[in-house]
Amino acid sequence: MLSMRQRFAVVGAATATLTLLAAGLPTVATADGDPGLSRFYGQKVTWTPCKGDGMPDDLQCGKVTVPLDYARPDRGTLDLALARYRATGDSRGSVLLNFGGPGGAGVPQLAADGKDFMGLTNGYDVVTFDPRGVGRSSPVSCGEGMDEISEATADSTGSTDVQAALEVVKKAADACAEHSGAVLPHIGTVNAARDLDVMRQALGDKKLNYLGFSYGTRLGAVYAAQFPKKTGRMVLDGVDTLTEPMTEQGLTGAEGQQTALDDFITWCAKDMACPFGEDPRSAREQVVQLVHSLDEEPVPSDFGQQFSGQDLVGAISEALYSKATWPLLEQALNLLVQDGDTHGLMQLSGGASLPDTSARAREPQKRNGGLVDDEDIPLDNLPAALMAINCADDPDRPSADQVTRQVDKLRAAYEEASPVFGQYRLTQVLMCYGRPKGTDYIRDEVRDVPSSKMLLVGTRGDPATPYRWTLETAKRLGSSAVVLDNKGEGHTGYASSKCVHRKVDDFLLYGSLPASGSSCGPEDGNTD
Repeated sequence: MLSMRQRFAVVGAATATLTLLAAGLPTVATADGDPGLSRFYGQKVTWTPCKGDGMPDDLQCGKVTVPLDYARPDRGTLDLALARYRATGDSRGSVLLNFGGPGGAGVPQLAADGKDFMGLTNGYDVVTFDPRGVGRSSPVSCGEGMDEISEATADSTGSTDVQAALEVVKKAADACAEHSGAVLPHIGTVNAARDLDVMRQALGDKKLNYLGFSYGTRLGAVYAAQFPKKTGRMVLDGVDTLTEPMTEQGLTGAEGQQTALDDFITWCAKDMACPFGEDPRSAREQVVQLVHSLDEEPVPSDFGQQFSGQDLVGAISEALYSKATWPLLEQALNLLVQDGDTHGLMQLSGGASLPDTSARAREPQKRNGGLVDDEDIPLDNLPAALMAINCADDPDRPSADQVTRQVDKLRAAYEEASPVFGQYRLTQVLMCYGRPKGTDYIRDEVRDVPSSKMLLVGTRGDPATPYRWTLETAKRLGSSAVVLDNKGEGHTGYASSKCVHRKVDDFLLYGSLPASGSSCGPEDGNTD
């Protein structure tokens, strides 16, 4: 899943050498049940002005300390980075934000998009965080292994020896373990949800008030299942699936992105500046041809690396999450088609195509669990964390023989779902090969949650989290879930729909919950 505004190109990470000891424990360790946790639940956050370029003057930063391993709280700790905007009036506590990913760092996101949440400061301190393994909070990395993993998984979906390619993935996973440090075996949503409860206590809140986007909805649902009596007002926007295996998630993603691309092309073809002409059918064929030609003969980028067809697909994927970026995508494609210039597309991909040539991406990180400075965050942290968390949350691990037998069928299904995004999404699915089995807690136990009411926002035209996932997750969560139907476009509704924005704020601030099944129309335009 991807964040609300800063959309991430998805590449993978894997580890074959560490056991995910704490990723799938169905029981929840709390301060009441384990005296070893009491020191973590007794802390308070010390807030100071945020350091770093571009940090707003009124944004404050702090940290909380959590156990590396909740099952063995005496065996090391992690510091998690926090940031907040203080309430403008009387504060009733905090509302905690997670922007998605997984692998998205909350601190820089809140610094960039804080204006979207200023309404909530009428009653709350607005707080976000970098989850374990992400950003300043003991960031994971794969170093050179990331390039090897990406190349091998791409080969495994092509016509080469699948088992040989998967063996490369398995060997390259050792680099993830080498570069990531002690946090890697303890990454994943089950532990991140436990971290949320430590944050709640450190912020001085009896219950967790929470707004989660995309992957953040998975995190919120897991917290509610683990701590139902401590769940306050919770909003889940762009609702993730809790049940579908990664193969089905990837297929759904390919279908959704293809639909969004078709809509973009129809829009583009009405403009004389569209690089593919005025016939939508011909334009769709030209996009497919462009991807194939760049895969066969990549072009050089501004940064010295080659820009392939799959790099193009990643950039297009980023730009399709919001209609607001369609004009930028059109301009970037014009530069590529007319001049071979990849600069605009690489900007749209959020820097995901930048080469990992710096020492911080190549050298193993020496960390002791404390916060790291911005300049020490590995360049591949986002994709490395994304796959580490997704794989930790997924219990399915087909063998090499199973993958070999299934790959032709999977390839056909993905290509049918999308001639543009099919291979791109399928390579992501295979990146968990060789990793230990992830937790089955989310799939098996997050259901019939006896918490207070939760507001689930589903957007009809969402290319990443389809509306049916909202309905399916609401049914799993049970009577606590209330659905808001956003009949708009784009990934998540809070930033794009005035109606959604208002209803979410009314619930979080005043407890005013819309009737389940209420809707926001597409005419309730952009919040900007």
